[in-house]
Amino acid sequence: MERHRKWTLGIWAYLLLVLEHLTIALEVPLDLPQPPTITLQSPKDYIFDPREPIVIHCEAKGKPHPSFSWTRNGTHFDIEKDSKVTMKPNSGTLVIDIISGEKAEAYEGTYQCTAHNDHGTAVSNNIVIRQSRSPLWSKEKDNKIAVQLGNSLVLQCRPPAGLPPPIIMWMDNNLQRLSLSPRVSQALNGDLYFSNVLLSDTRTDYICYARFPRTQTIQQKQPISVTVLENSPIGERKPGFMMPLGPTSTQMVLKGETLVLECVAEGLPTPSIMWQKDGGEISKSASFHNFNKTLNISDVTEADAGNYRCVANNNLGSASHIIKVTVKAAPFWISAPRNLILAPNETGILTCRVSGEPKPKISWFVNGVPLQNAPSDRSRKVEDDTVILSNVQTGTSAVYQCNASNEFGYVLANAFVNVLAEPPRVLTPPNRIYQVITNNHALLDCASFGSPTPIITWFKDRQSIKNGDPYVIHENGTLEIHVAQPLNTGKYTCIATNNLGIKENHVFLEVKEPTRILKQPEYKVVQRGMKAVFECKVKHDPTLIPTMTWLKDSAALPDDGRFVVEKESLVIKDVVDGDEGTYACHMNTTLDHDSASAMLTVVERPDPPADLELTGQAERSVELTWTPGDEHNSPTQKFIVQYEDLLHLPGVWVNLTEVPGTSPTTQLNLSPYVYYSFRVVAVNGVGYSDPSQPSRQYRTNPAAPDVNPSDVKGEGSEPGNLVITWTPLTGLQSNGPGLEYSVQWKQKDVEEEWSTKTVANVSMFVLSGTPTYVPYEIKVQAINNYGAGPEPDVALGYSGEDLPLTAPDSVQIMVHNSTVAEVHWEPVSSPSVRGKLQGYKVYYRRERGLHEAEEEPQPQPEQFLLFSGNRSEGRLPGLQPYSLYQLHIKVLNSKGEGPASASKPFETPEGVPGPPSYLNAVQPSLDSLTLEWGPPQRNNGRLAGYTLKYQPVNSTSELGPIKEMTFLANETTFVLSNLNSSMLYKFYLSAKTIKGSGPDISQEAFTAMDTTHTQPPVVTGKGPTTPPHPTTPISQPPSPTAHKAPPLGPVFGNVNTSVSEDGAVISWEYFGHHKNVYVEYIVENSKDDWKKELVNGSHSHMLKGLKPGSTYKVRVVARDPAVPTVHSTEELTVAVPAIANRQVDIATQGWFIGLMCAIALLILVLLIVCFIKRNKGGKYPVKEKEDAHQDPEIQPMKEDDGTFGEYSDTEDHKPLKGSRTPSNGTVRRDESDDSLVDYGEGGDGQFNEDGSFIGQYSGKKERDTHEGNESSEAPSPVNAMNSFV
Repeated sequence: MERHRKWTLGIWAYLLLVLEHLTIALEVPLDLPQPPTITLQSPKDYIFDPREPIVIHCEAKGKPHPSFSWTRNGTHFDIEKDSKVTMKPNSGTLVIDIISGEKAEAYEGTYQCTAHNDHGTAVSNNIVIRQSRSPLWSKEKDNKIAVQLGNSLVLQCRPPAGLPPPIIMWMDNNLQRLSLSPRVSQALNGDLYFSNVLLSDTRTDYICYARFPRTQTIQQKQPISVTVLENSPIGERKPGFMMPLGPTSTQMVLKGETLVLECVAEGLPTPSIMWQKDGGEISKSASFHNFNKTLNISDVTEADAGNYRCVANNNLGSASHIIKVTVKAAPFWISAPRNLILAPNETGILTCRVSGEPKPKISWFVNGVPLQNAPSDRSRKVEDDTVILSNVQTGTSAVYQCNASNEFGYVLANAFVNVLAEPPRVLTPPNRIYQVITNNHALLDCASFGSPTPIITWFKDRQSIKNGDPYVIHENGTLEIHVAQPLNTGKYTCIATNNLGIKENHVFLEVKEPTRILKQPEYKVVQRGMKAVFECKVKHDPTLIPTMTWLKDSAALPDDGRFVVEKESLVIKDVVDGDEGTYACHMNTTLDHDSASAMLTVVERPDPPADLELTGQAERSVELTWTPGDEHNSPTQKFIVQYEDLLHLPGVWVNLTEVPGTSPTTQLNLSPYVYYSFRVVAVNGVGYSDPSQPSRQYRTNPAAPDVNPSDVKGEGSEPGNLVITWTPLTGLQSNGPGLEYSVQWKQKDVEEEWSTKTVANVSMFVLSGTPTYVPYEIKVQAINNYGAGPEPDVALGYSGEDLPLTAPDSVQIMVHNSTVAEVHWEPVSSPSVRGKLQGYKVYYRRERGLHEAEEEPQPQPEQFLLFSGNRSEGRLPGLQPYSLYQLHIKVLNSKGEGPASASKPFETPEGVPGPPSYLNAVQPSLDSLTLEWGPPQRNNGRLAGYTLKYQPVNSTSELGPIKEMTFLANETTFVLSNLNSSMLYKFYLSAKTIKGSGPDISQEAFTAMDTTHTQPPVVTGKGPTTPPHPTTPISQPPSPTAHKAPPLGPVFGNVNTSVSEDGAVISWEYFGHHKNVYVEYIVENSKDDWKKELVNGSHSHMLKGLKPGSTYKVRVVARDPAVPTVHSTEELTVAVPAIANRQVDIATQGWFIGLMCAIALLILVLLIVCFIKRNKGGKYPVKEKEDAHQDPEIQPMKEDDGTFGEYSDTEDHKPLKGSRTPSNGTVRRDESDDSLVDYGEGGDGQFNEDGSFIGQYSGKKERDTHEGNESSEAPSPVNAMNSFV
């Protein structure tokens, strides 16, 4: 609202400025000839102080500079003849020195100034000079007035006439103004009116004082003595008017002046005054004064004329008076004549339009001479209020005067006619820079002069500006832009043209951003001593230098270091109460400003209450009242009344009651035998006040206890006793001295008297020799020296418990299913419990599984379930299927457990098995995957087999049809063939028993990528890289042309790794849209930076050049330069074998080639030796030796069908020296014609369980055939070496 109001005022001020800017009278440059123009003159009515010189102003301009003369009372005033009168140089101002003793009255009169030069004469108004006067009161007799009580009274002032009129005040001898009221009021004429008098109006010093403002003197009237009589009082009556008198009166006021209407009424009771206007409403500018007795209307207009009714009312009736108001008007201008500058042969018009009531008379003068007395001029024509000048000629310049008058005054105006022939000139300074705020008016001046009057045209950046939105070109040449915008910034050119020449001028307009407070200060509520921060964030044009000013309550901030003005805030440290107020932020630039304000309220904890008083004292109550302390701007929420017990707990204050914050009194309920002292704490939104000063001490008399001990209990701590406990009374509850407790007990349901024991200063009593767990009735009563407390309540207690005697019997178990069994038992008898029955504990333990091969590695812990209360059955959940359990039961009381029942076994039937322990997909190829799995950790029965389900998953995560397979219980691996290459499959595996299938375990895996469609990259310097072998286990999904991104979820899916002879292959699923995808890798536990390879557009990548025998961490990372988020897969571990390709790595080594050559040469020599020996003759007795040691699996073979032949050499019939026949019948040959290579690689030999060799000798023919077949491929030197060794 404040900002809107300031904005509105600013707009009006700006419009007035624009209007003034556009209506400035036409000025003639002072270097050109021109008639005189009056620029300064004294007011028409000039009242001077005789103690100061008289100064009558008259200033004028013209070319040549005018001379001055004066008239007084219509005749020439010869200044040179009066030494007291001087005229200022180059001026017509008169200075009359009346201080030196001349009578000031001699210079009173009507003065008029005349300014003259070669081109005309201008005259001033008639200036009436009068001396201010403050005459003395005429002597009067002592004025004593006696008036009856209740009557009306008027004390007349009648001050002497002064100039100007005096200001009236009624005071007493001590110069104290008399108190005014609706009953006693001062009228406009200074008289003091009493509507009715009271006895208190009797006094002797009613004095009227008159203060004359111009002379600053005060005159006083003789005191008036008033005596109010009671002998014949005037009773109540309805109102009547003391002034004005009669039913009606009239009043005239001039337009523009202030109308003051007054009514004073008398009556008893004192009447009230109200105003009405017949047939209309009173002006909104009206104001009421002097207890509604005076009506003021400022700046009167014709609409304020009419009948005004003054109505006086009291409870006995009313009276009214009508004041008929007429509005007259002294002459006032509608359009005063304005100066004319005409070129030769031009025509001009002088207009003198006035109004007034009655209508003014218009008189024309030329050069101070009535027009009818001036020389005739054919070019001049007068028509009432208009003078028309036609075809003027050089040398006819003059000053015309228009005088309009009626009975209430006159107006006089000078207007010259200056005949000139001048080319244009621009009076606005060149290259002036105008600055304006956006959306405001912009006014660009082009003040010009010329005769004839120049025509003004405007250009912006060489573009002509037309008169129209958004531009307005005014008559005086000013260019106006209604709503300036930044695009209006630039260079503007105005051109002034007449028939004598042309002149141009350049100005510049800069449209600036407005200054605005973006974040205004906010209302703050701050606790005293804390910090207050008012923010004021401002936006302004960067080319303007702003100045921020902070004000407090419209004044400058206090000169205090606690006030810190920062760039965009005001910080007030250690706030005190005096900082409260309105803080305003004012941001000013040279062009505009903005402001905003906020309140600071300082709050604090309330001051402590004071003046505590105890009243209404009774035996058990008292009323406490207090005076609240200062709330410190935070209303009191409540009062807390506290007390101190000086007898029982001195120094300890206890809360007694709380009282609403609006009530400073409360009735307190008290206890006997307490020495009370009270205090009060106030609480408001800030916190707690300090406590008040304590009240006086208030003691209450002792009495018998009002209450007995609470929380009475009876419990046995051991068999054979009863412990009785209670909560003792506080000192406040004791009600008197000598506090004791009467403890009473008896066995329940047994006819016996109450036993009693009186104790003091304890809260426990132990009764011994009681039966086990027997109920007792218990009472505890408070007693003091003044009597016993009320009859106590009876509490029930039990003597001590003992362990139960017997165990539950008849235990039966019903097995519901493989995991739940139900147990039943016969409850024990109540006496055998020997205490409070808590329930039954069922203990059970799994001994072993029922499967014949299943053995428990270690005994399982015993479990139990507690069945509360007197139960006889319960359920045992969570059992393990196909198991043997043992169970027993115990009864439980508060003392402990009884003996156990006989242990009873039970078995659970088979159930469904658990999930397989694992499922792995290994050795992926183009069309197959090998699945491996482990049996369930819990078979829960006899395992019947497995069920495998699997289905393909395409690139859009859609699932294909499910296929199902079953396996026997002893199968844990399977090669799944006929699969699609580069395809993701999902597998579900479950185990089953005769009870059904258990839960699934799932796994996903890719088949190998079809590398025939993928060309491997070429590594520079190493030649083409061979593609992976078709059977290389590369798990890689297909590379579709487009992926459907899921609406939510990770950027990456499954990631697989495999190692081939050429490197490590990484494959992944990718759903993102990022620009750059990398495979990053690092040696495990290395501190080096991650290496990365760009793999955009691919879903697999081979890492080459990895170090054999090393382990790497690998991950796939997606980055988008425009988005800071980085997406990454989990880090995978890739182990590179120590020897990636043995043939390549070893066969290319020089030392290995040399070794192989040496071995080959040695073998050749051995072969030659063997061949020579064989051809020496003799048969080798192989057959005989084989016959001596028959073995069903070793049969001799003829040479023609592949058997060994016999050597003819007889020397070879014996076994070779050192040879031995094996126990299994095989013959070890130290020498034979067999190649050594055959023993290393040949045959289908195998070993028995004891490690012995099982094999068959091959015939020569068969060997030759084999050797022939093997000749197509060179024998491996490594195999040859192994055979030799």
